[in-house]
Amino acid sequence: MLPDSNSSLSAEVSEFLLNCFVRSPRWQLWLSLPLSFLFLLAMGANATLLITIWLEVSLHEPMYYLLSVLSLLDMVLCLTVIPKVLAIFWFDLRSISFSACFLQMFIMNSFLPMESCTFLAMAYDRYVAICKPLHYPSIITDRFVAKAIVFILIRNTFITAPIPILSARLHYCGKNIIENCICANLSVSKLSCDKAALNKIYQLIMAWTVLGSDLILIILSYIFILRAVLRLKAKGAAGKALSTCGSHFILILFFSTILLVFVLTHMAKKKVSPDIPVLLNVLHHVIPAALNPIVYGVRTQEIKQGLWKLLKRGG
Repeated sequence: MLPDSNSSLSAEVSEFLLNCFVRSPRWQLWLSLPLSFLFLLAMGANATLLITIWLEVSLHEPMYYLLSVLSLLDMVLCLTVIPKVLAIFWFDLRSISFSACFLQMFIMNSFLPMESCTFLAMAYDRYVAICKPLHYPSIITDRFVAKAIVFILIRNTFITAPIPILSARLHYCGKNIIENCICANLSVSKLSCDKAALNKIYQLIMAWTVLGSDLILIILSYIFILRAVLRLKAKGAAGKALSTCGSHFILILFFSTILLVFVLTHMAKKKVSPDIPVLLNVLHHVIPAALNPIVYGVRTQEIKQGLWKLLKRGG
């Protein structure tokens, strides 16, 4: 039997219950439909993009390799969060084991910074392509992509790993109801009988230093790109360069805007419904994942041509 809030404080918690929109039960029905659509769209669009880049030789370039990394990260994040949320909505499967909860926490805390780091690598790719076009073939190589991927994996895994580790080492002995749809660190750690100050401080520092520094460097990259574009005198060159960077900028906007709104609503949680930050946290794992490949597919001529070739080949 699962321990609840009335259980003895000496009882160890082996499972948690995800209290997902219990204050607004109608939300579960209405959200399940668009959430299912967004999940299927994210899985299908990213899989299509990955297959297109893999099979189309003309897309075997560093920029598209980085886009493939972004698609893989999006798919893993979606699969980590959304199926469990839909299982809660449809079948009331609110329980999640201790180990599964902290595995989900580890993936979420690691892969979101990996996405921001991938955006940074993509911004650097566009910076070199536009600001130093003659040096682009020698700087942005397959070896550069391999090093970037290794850096993305190592930096974010080791920096974010202490968050679930510190949270899992806490003593959970009474309450097991998580007021969230997912195993967010702050939602889980506050159930502990121990003091979780170190855990909260580390996450705060990590979030502002890692995500904040990535975002600052991305903005600086695009400022330099914009300055270089405005100096281009060749006819149509500025428009082409801006179009190339436009897709990147839109993707970063999706990622950062939802994250920023989530942070602001979480900080002002006394003034907004407690369900709003939870909803934004869930949507942040699926909306960028669904829109990223569509934006690239629509705005990038090479991808559209590659997809069209595959469709004709399949037909």
